Amino acid sequence: MAISGDKSPLVVNIEENEAEQRFERKSTGPQEVVRNLYLQEQGLGIPCKLVNESGDTINISASNSVCDLTEQDSIVAIFVVAFDTRSGNLIEWCLPADVDLTGVEFKAMASGSHTVKTDFIYFKKGDLYGLSCFENMPVDSAVERGARMKSVGILATSYTVLYRHMQFLEKQVRHQLEHPGRYEQLTAFYNDRRCPVQSSPSDGPSPGSTPGAEDLPNMKITHPAGCFQQFINFFGEQIFVLWKIVLLQKRVLFFSPPPIGVVCYRVYCCCCLGNHTVSEISGNELNPLFYVNVEDIDVIQDEPFYIACTTEKIFEEKRNIYDVYVDNQLVKTEHQHLSELTKINNADRDKFNILANHRSSQHFTGEVSGKQRLDDEQVFIAFFTEQNNKLFQTLLDVSSCQDKELTSDHIRSMGLDPVADRQFIMDLVELYGIDVILMVDNPCCPV
Repeated sequence: MAISGDKSPLVVNIEENEAEQRFERKSTGPQEVVRNLYLQEQGLGIPCKLVNESGDTINISASNSVCDLTEQDSIVAIFVVAFDTRSGNLIEWCLPADVDLTGVEFKAMASGSHTVKTDFIYFKKGDLYGLSCFENMPVDSAVERGARMKSVGILATSYTVLYRHMQFLEKQVRHQLEHPGRYEQLTAFYNDRRCPVQSSPSDGPSPGSTPGAEDLPNMKITHPAGCFQQFINFFGEQIFVLWKIVLLQKRVLFFSPPPIGVVCYRVYCCCCLGNHTVSEISGNELNPLFYVNVEDIDVIQDEPFYIACTTEKIFEEKRNIYDVYVDNQLVKTEHQHLSELTKINNADRDKFNILANHRSSQHFTGEVSGKQRLDDEQVFIAFFTEQNNKLFQTLLDVSSCQDKELTSDHIRSMGLDPVADRQFIMDLVELYGIDVILMVDNPCCPV
């Protein structure tokens, strides 16, 4: 299957004997028979070893590291979306048959998908998260106007488990294009992986929780090797503009023409900017909506904060539904109050250099010590977790003092500019209810 330049076939690396044990399970009933058909089918996304053109055995992993598979699958539904030349996007098939998939036909096949051959889309449907893989296959058919387009996707209670099934979905969308109406493998997959009981919020981390360093093995979504480094390279020093916007829990919308998959990764990376472990600070939950379209406008305009992406340029005109609009590398806002936040200052440049040096030193330390090297995601999240912890803890420490005076020295110690970041600090302490008095250079003149 042809893959666009910004993504690659991804499977999860697990121990070989675990894979073999799954293949060797014996069936006892009709459901198990169907399930074994799914398990034994080659190339359908079962974690496995692949062989390259030279005959060498290779392992492919989302982040070139072994992922923890202890988090239980929570698949709620599986579906096929097709494009019909007369009716447009429609749900061709789904399990369970009575599941509410209203609007999913537009989420699972992004607007403008006809311009690309393959894509993948993360999205949110109510309290559920979805992942779909799309493919556009040329056909010799006047009825289909020379192209057959479909998406195969799943819905789950958490976006953190979706990565496991990326390759299965990629294989299955090709299968559906070449063999329309053959749903046996999808049925077997659903019966094997479906969520038996709808979990309550108290059963585990909230789907919207930003991943902490201790949660890394479970919180990964699949991404091409170097995705986080690409995020850093793409935005450069503007990462710290996005960082401040995320900490202030603003509504952030990324725009890009298809393919949208790589931009879904930017939504995830952006969520990681707000991670911290300071228990006294509430609001450690962000709201990643991933891909949205015009059908979602009525919903997202009521969201107090979110991070999302779209392929539809019309969103730019809907200024009441976002605070910050990111078009390619241009971060902009129509709100005068936020305009200063979009400007890079010297403290941002210093933090960016520290981030670059931090990543290099972490990799160098791993190579020298002989220990397993941290991947980019771990380094990235650890850096911002430490940065945010220091910022919030400093503010809390000052608020516990008798005078509550936040001086320029305090601000510099948090990696901020006392002048350029003044409004950011004022908005931050107001948002999180931290009682401090922001001082100007003359300490006898509180603001």
